[in-house]
Amino acid sequence: MRLTTKQTTLLVLALIIAATPFFFPSAFYFRVGSLVFVNGVAVLGIVILTGFAGQISLGHAGFAGIGAYASALAPVHLGLHPAFAALLGAALSALIAYVVGRPILRLKGYYLAVASLGFGILVSMVLSNEAWLTGGPDGIAVADLGLRQALGHMGLKLSAPEFWYFFCGLCLLVGAWLALNLHDSPTGRALRALHGSEIAASTVGVDVPRAKLQAFVISAVYASASGSLLALQNKFITPDVAGYMHSIELVTMAVLGGAGSVLGAIFGAGILTLLPQVLTVFAEYEQVVLGLVMMLVMIFLREGLLPSLMRQFTGRGA
Repeated sequence: MRLTTKQTTLLVLALIIAATPFFFPSAFYFRVGSLVFVNGVAVLGIVILTGFAGQISLGHAGFAGIGAYASALAPVHLGLHPAFAALLGAALSALIAYVVGRPILRLKGYYLAVASLGFGILVSMVLSNEAWLTGGPDGIAVADLGLRQALGHMGLKLSAPEFWYFFCGLCLLVGAWLALNLHDSPTGRALRALHGSEIAASTVGVDVPRAKLQAFVISAVYASASGSLLALQNKFITPDVAGYMHSIELVTMAVLGGAGSVLGAIFGAGILTLLPQVLTVFAEYEQVVLGLVMMLVMIFLREGLLPSLMRQFTGRGA
């Protein structure tokens, strides 16, 4: 029986998540792995917005900030369990994306990118300046999720780094499954038609404004989930999670790995999360080498790292 592309992608991802810990020499690597998965969740949203629908956002870290601070503030002020607080953050992000997306998605190209950038900067400023609520630049503590302790009572004892590695890996796997299902659905086909040409898509019956807004809202939920995972894992969060540079990192991860490929974008998230750790041997030249690597990939592997490599070795994209 031949596996479909979706099944192959999920199987490869599950095997990587399950097998990689056997090669970890210390608990630190579980921490780095969980950060790869957290970034991967956010990047999946960029795949849907940019890779599928062809829209560019430079402010998606703003939604990550909303999710992160919802996980921090809702348990304190509303008495919600952190898990429900994360769901509240996702719902709030979806609502804000719907309200904000209606006007800004009428824009195209760099106008849209700048407008989305303004939204991200606005969220970051609110989180930094409203210190009475958010703790300001110093950040704020986040309540413990409590799931690791519950698993311990059932006999499954994991250290904190191990738990967050596998929990974030599971969240990434679920997010990838949802993104792949969307890709093969009528909505996904409409988004991909939109990517090719808005005019052509509209002539075959695609409601272009509605499709753009759907992609924007879905990608905002992914970003919010990523922010919540980061906050719950660290048990502390600062406004940096909503910062401009984090938005740029997310887009770069997707483009580096292959924005049109679910597995490729996750691969890009892994590369850009791990590469700074590897390049510390270059000391003060670390950023120079990192920039050079990214330039070379964009010049010679324009489809993204993984799809280009797959095409070279198999004749097919990832």
